[in-house]
Amino acid sequence: MDVIKVSATSRSTSVAGAIAGMLRDHGAASVQAIGAGAVNQAIKATVIARGYLEQDQLDLTCQPVFTEVEINGSERTAIKLFITAVPRAVEPAES
Repeated sequence: MDVIKVSATSRSTSVAGAIAGMLRDHGAASVQAIGAGAVNQAIKATVIARGYLEQDQLDLTCQPVFTEVEINGSERTAIKLFITAVPRAVEPAES
């Protein structure tokens, strides 16, 4: 599975579309972000993707983990979000 790499300047709606597309096609997505701004964009994109999936009766779960990545010969700590698609729960009708 390809990793969706997010930076602080990534458009959250574009990332959300990529997440939703991977969840529809593969049932899972992996998102990687390094730094506070990038993590902020990744989380916002995950929330937006959840909205995109409503019409497909899908919801998502997210498991965040720390991971080490090498960039230009130095180790950096990244946050990786493992996102999976799950059936949307049916909300009870109001009386």
